[in-house]
Amino acid sequence: MKGIFWNCNGFADCKKYRFLSDLTKEKNLDFIALSETGRANFPQSTLNNICAGRDFIWHCMAPRGRSCGMILGIHLLTFDIGEIEEGEFFIRFKVRHREDDFKFNLISVYGPAQQEYKSHFLSEIVRVCSKEALPIVIGGDFNIIRRPDEKNNDNYNDRWPFMFNAVIDSLNLREIEMTGRKFTWANHLQNQTFEKLDRVLVCTDLEAKYPHTTVYALTREISDHTPLLLSTNNPSSAYQPQFKFELGWLLRDGFYEMVTEVWNSTLVDGSPIERWQAKIRRLRQYLRGWAKSVSGAYKKEKIAILNKLDELDKKAEITALSEGELDLKHVLNERLAELLREEEIKWYQRAKVKHLLECDANTKYYHLLANGRHRKTRIFQLEDENNIITGDAQLKEHITSYYKNLFGPSPNSHIMLDESQTDDIPQVSQLENEYLTDTFSQEEVRAAIFQMEHNKAPGPDGFPPEFYQVFWNLIKDDLMALFTDFHQGNLPLNRLNFGTIILLPKKKDAKVIRQYRSICLLNVSFKIFTKVATNRLSTIA
Repeated sequence: MKGIFWNCNGFADCKKYRFLSDLTKEKNLDFIALSETGRANFPQSTLNNICAGRDFIWHCMAPRGRSCGMILGIHLLTFDIGEIEEGEFFIRFKVRHREDDFKFNLISVYGPAQQEYKSHFLSEIVRVCSKEALPIVIGGDFNIIRRPDEKNNDNYNDRWPFMFNAVIDSLNLREIEMTGRKFTWANHLQNQTFEKLDRVLVCTDLEAKYPHTTVYALTREISDHTPLLLSTNNPSSAYQPQFKFELGWLLRDGFYEMVTEVWNSTLVDGSPIERWQAKIRRLRQYLRGWAKSVSGAYKKEKIAILNKLDELDKKAEITALSEGELDLKHVLNERLAELLREEEIKWYQRAKVKHLLECDANTKYYHLLANGRHRKTRIFQLEDENNIITGDAQLKEHITSYYKNLFGPSPNSHIMLDESQTDDIPQVSQLENEYLTDTFSQEEVRAAIFQMEHNKAPGPDGFPPEFYQVFWNLIKDDLMALFTDFHQGNLPLNRLNFGTIILLPKKKDAKVIRQYRSICLLNVSFKIFTKVATNRLSTIA
């Protein structure tokens, strides 16, 4: 689902028609919300031009008083429309998404610029949002900033930002963080003022339904306001997510025994590294299929439990429950707590927070944190001198080229090192050398594994430190065989040394590749070797 919120600042310029028509075709827009149109109505030919001839239904709100006109349209092949409401500062569509049958309210707003009408505008937002039971998407030109950093000068009054934030909090709305630029409006004075007046707010239910939703700021060349492109970024059906060992699986009855059976049943002739990789690969394949199967079963079980508990609660309002029914209710509540606990751990693992409160219902909180992390680390565009780079293929080429030049081979150097000159370099003693080159023991390998921090992102194989800690007794023989080969110089360590490179922004509005910091998520199986070596060296360094 994609759509645009835009204060077009009048609609007499044909360039704006072409811009919207091209954008609709390029981005395959499902809705278009325009404010400050300055028009009482639009000919059908104009509307067809705006939506590139697609089957849209429109509602036009004529300019009146402080409002300079609005128009909202949706694609009828994407949505069914159930209700239309018009206020002084908003248009609301109640819609149903045809693909997934999800119902929600789509609200386009245009806030007044005049101070004396802002209170009425905020009151109207509270009224329309408070009465709705369905999830909400509300976007447009609010004409209010939320923080001092949403303006490029010190002319800041906290009155309306304070009230605006209070309204957002009271309605349990969240702002989808905008990427592409910092401000959405600019005047045309010599010393320009920049402000963030346009934004998109959603309720937590909608964010949970579409966790990858993003808001991207487009060009501001043909209006004083920036168009905002909202996209739910639904993953392709052909996309297969990377395997990740879920900590919540450890809570399931029989899970340890199942992993043990899969690990021990994988018999491969060959070297220790070949046996290790075959067992890891087989276990990953098995758990991926198993998780997909039981996930659906657990969801159905959760719904069935909730329905049965609801049935018992309704019966208890009329008559006393029997002893058997009370026992059943107790068992169902315990089972529901187990399912919810596993779900909570899953999202805690994705959110990467430091603490998990026992018996505390934090699932939605962790879910939203995980969604926010995903949006924060996604790169939509980069600047390279005077060029703007967009699109996955172009971004990949640009980033790869940058790091190849940065970390590639340096120009030929004529500097030489004389390795025979060691007099001024501290030397290890014979005893220390024997300690450093001694065979590896189970105790030091186990100690290194259990020193690793919890809830850290795994490498490409998807197995975190917790897997090695919980299943140490199962995997220790195969792992120690690797260390034996390593000590004898027979282990091709490069077959374990794989990683996923992640780019993290050094600043909030990173625009060029130099403003990103690269980190590498290595397989834990490789990190165990480096941890053991570090522990040995630290005793004499």
